[in-house]
Order: sequence, then C-alpha cells, then structure tokens
Amino acid sequence: MGILRTNTISGIGTDGPVFDGVTRLDTFGYVVPPVGVTSDRTLAGVTTAQGSIRFNTDSQKLEFFAQDQWFEMVIDTPDLAVGSNTGAGARGLVAGGNVSPGASDTNNIDYFNIASTGNSINFGTLSYNPREGSMCSSSTRGVFSGGYGPAPTLVTTQVFVTISSTGNSSSFGNLSSARRLMTAGGNATRGLIAGGYSPGNANVNTIDAITIATTGTNFSFGNLINTIRDHATFASSTRCVIGGGSVPGTNTNRIEYITISTQGNSVSFGSLTAARTQIGGGSNSTRGLFAGGGQPGQVNTVEYVTIASTGNSTDFGDLTEGVIQVYNLETSPTRAVRCGGNTPSPGFTNVMDYLIIQTQGNAVDFGDLVRGASKNMAGCSNAHGGL
Repeated sequence: MGILRTNTISGIGTDGPVFDGVTRLDTFGYVVPPVGVTSDRTLAGVTTAQGSIRFNTDSQKLEFFAQDQWFEMVIDTPDLAVGSNTGAGARGLVAGGNVSPGASDTNNIDYFNIASTGNSINFGTLSYNPREGSMCSSSTRGVFSGGYGPAPTLVTTQVFVTISSTGNSSSFGNLSSARRLMTAGGNATRGLIAGGYSPGNANVNTIDAITIATTGTNFSFGNLINTIRDHATFASSTRCVIGGGSVPGTNTNRIEYITISTQGNSVSFGSLTAARTQIGGGSNSTRGLFAGGGQPGQVNTVEYVTIASTGNSTDFGDLTEGVIQVYNLETSPTRAVRCGGNTPSPGFTNVMDYLIIQTQGNAVDFGDLVRGASKNMAGCSNAHGGL
C-alpha cells in the first residue's frame, strides 16, 4: 500500500489529481470537501463529474452531483413525530396578531407538533407587538417581518427565532419599506416577502428577499404583477406561488408565481374559482392549498393547485368554519394546519383544524390556541413545501 504525504501538488492540469483504484483516507481527524457558494459549482473549462461532493456555504448543506444536477444531502426527519406536542419533528409556529377580548396586539408565539393533535404551547415572545406581518422559514429558523408594531405605526422590523428550541426573538434586519398585510414564502435558503399595504394606505407590488441563515437588510428581488395585499403564499423548493387578495378597488382571483432562485418579476399562474381576500395558504413540495377568505363574508372553501404546473385551482374540501384573516397554514409533507382567524360568529376564534394535503376532503379538528381567540397572525413551520 502506497502512502502519499504532501502539502502541495503542482503541474497537474485543471482537473486536479486523479487517484486510480481503491483509495483509502486513514485518519482520526476529518476530511474537508470543497467549500463554496452556489455559483462556484461550475469552474471554467471543467466538467462536473457524477458523484462530485461539496459543501455549499449558501445553504449550509453538503451536496452531491448525480443525473446531471446537484442534490442537497439533508438529515431532517420532520415526519417522525407522533403523539406529544413536545416531541421532535414537524413544528408549526404562529406569532403576533391581535387577541380577544379587546383586539389588543400581542407579541405571543405559540407552537405545536403538526404530526399530532392537541392545543398549542407557549414558545416565547417577539421583541415587538405586531399584527398583520408575515413569516417565512427554513428548517431551523423562522423570520417575522413588518406589520403594525403596534398599531397605528407600521414598521420595517424583522426578528427571528430558532424553531427547534423555545424562547424569545432576536433582531434580524429590516424590510425595504414599512408595510403590513404582505405574505412571505421561500425555500431552505431564501425568503421572499411580497406585496402589502404601505403607510400611505396604498397597496405595493414590492418583493423583498432575504437569506434566512444570515441576518441583515433585505434586497430587492422584483415586482408582483399587481399591487396587492391580503393574499396567500406558499412554495416548493423552486417556486413561490401567490394567490387571491385585494387589488385597488376590488378582490382578485389571480394566481401568480416567482422562481425563487432567479431575481425578477412574477409570472401568471392561473386563477382561483372566485375572488377571495384575507386568505390562507400552505403547501408541501408538490401541492399548494388556498383556504378560507372573504368574497366578502367568511367562507370555508379550500382549493388546491399543483405547484410545478400552471393552471386554475380545483376544489379540495372545506374548513370546519368560514374564516378570514388567517394568511398562513402551517404545513408538513402530509398536513396543513389552520390556526385562528375571524369567523362570522362569534368573530375571533381559537380553533385549529387540519387537512391531509395528498387527499382531497374536509378539515378535522386539531385543538385550540393557548393564547386564546386570535386573528391577523403570521405563521411558519420547519417542514413546509419549500424545504
């Protein structure tokens, strides 16, 4: 057996050294693979070999090259949790909003285990008292953006929490402008905050982008087709889909989408069966759900689309009650959970219900929010469709 000990190899060409035959690394330490950002994957004049391995500093994950594309190596097991709300696995968070009685703004954060049923549990608090903000997440971090902080002041504030633990939020950065009634989605690395309502009481079509793992100020991504607020958003790892909401003077049934990896404007996707505003959205990696909303008046309608295609939505089933002002469904690969909102009677609700994403049908009772009856919250999970 030959032993190679060297600090420098020179004169070997652009493809690097080639070790032919069985090669063993005999060390009690560790091996460091190539490290770089996503754009470093392709070097000029070099063909990427099948089976190549590298560490991506953008996603903070190992990745390998096979079938002519790069795949991430993931160790998350979000479907393993059964039973207890405090177990490991797919975790949903809801934060901010306003609670009854009194409709006071709150900084409370609740969490629950999506794989089980039961009431939510106190997680901690946000550093300000927002409502009508938005939330996006990776498998480890949830980022809350904007909203009233508290009313009547609109803010650019952004804070984050670590989903796997409990505790209070920490500072993240700032939106490009103060606004509320926007929504957010994204994948494992990038979050997109789209649309909303400005301090001048005007809808905006702005799309901000953040790198979820890195604190700092947002950067401009592009624009939505329309200036819009009160819409729903969900994502796969490649697409962020936006539907429903209010445009100046009316509600809309428009669905549009954004390619997450490429900065630019949104593109038309299709239409909902009816114009609805103050609507909730959530997805797994293939199917997205639009739930509830107003036409006006609260409806319990749920519709779905296949994220990878384009086209109009299809009837899915019904929530347990007609509801508006939900905005986010907290999702795992199998379930979507709706938390609270505003119902025809008695108004604010603490009801949580869930849908099985792969199977069309009606929602089933999940539990109750520990914070009490609430609306205008933002939410996220560590197992949504963008992951």
